[in-house]
Amino acid sequence: MPPRIGDWVFPSPITDGPFHAGPIQQDYLRPAAEKLGLKGVGWYTLRHTYRAWLDAVGAPIGVQQKLMRHAHASTTGMYGGTILMRFKPDANSKVVRMALRRDPQQETAA
Repeated sequence: MPPRIGDWVFPSPITDGPFHAGPIQQDYLRPAAEKLGLKGVGWYTLRHTYRAWLDAVGAPIGVQQKLMRHAHASTTGMYGGTILMRFKPDANSKVVRMALRRDPQQETAA
């Protein structure tokens, strides 16, 4: 069924159709980022940020792939270079404890 007037969550007041990505980035996204002192923010920046946040909350790569609407997990993996650095020590510690078969609950009780 083709879309009808009123089917869009945020319809254009001019066309009653969807807004296009370019004008949204130009008119809203970039000006808002610049007010925060961020230059050159666009959709690509937001996709990398979203992927980093998914990593930070521990979402499996398969879930990330689906949420980012990638056909292949290898594409999602290419976005992995922006992992939030503050989570690295904790993640590494968990892997070390797992490898040494130590119970993290016992360590906090001691």
